[in-house]
Amino acid sequence: MRILKRGLIAIALWLIASIALAALSPTDMLQNATTNMLKALQQNKATIKTNRGLVESLARQILLPHIDIPTMSRLALGRDGWQKATPAQQSEFTNQFTTLMIRTYSTALASYTNQTVQYLPIRGGYEGKKQVQVDSQILQSGGPAIPVSYKLVLRGNQWMVYDFSVDGVSLVQSFRSQFAQQLNQGGMPALLASMTSHNASRS
Repeated sequence: MRILKRGLIAIALWLIASIALAALSPTDMLQNATTNMLKALQQNKATIKTNRGLVESLARQILLPHIDIPTMSRLALGRDGWQKATPAQQSEFTNQFTTLMIRTYSTALASYTNQTVQYLPIRGGYEGKKQVQVDSQILQSGGPAIPVSYKLVLRGNQWMVYDFSVDGVSLVQSFRSQFAQQLNQGGMPALLASMTSHNASRS
């Protein structure tokens, strides 16, 4: 009887957690992740000055679970490049791209100085949709607001980011342009070698 009771409690907790996750809107997810990240940056402000690697570690822990890395990797490499790559090359590219993307984002986060983020209502809402765009603004004293847009896709019951734009410039498109040049010059092996070398130099 005790085992059955514990089992029912476990199921109830799982259902509550599932409902909570399902109810989390795209904007709520972004707000939670952003709040947690900015709070961590503020709490570790002194350490970050001498250890920039901490920002990357925090980003991997707090932000990465909310990013659709497989989709973002495919989009950044481009359909043709992805289809021509071997499974091993696809896996290596995804690993290197994840590091590159996180470090690029971490560099911007390291310069955080108490700006606030304002999220705008989703045009047309998000109910019944599989993909949405969430627009936001980074408000800074003494300067213009910086527009940041996120593109999200619904995976199961979780909204995940697969691209974001800062001041109208898409992260995925920017990387795809860079990668296309390297692919044209030396193919996938050359691109992977370049990414590996670049990531190693910034470690």
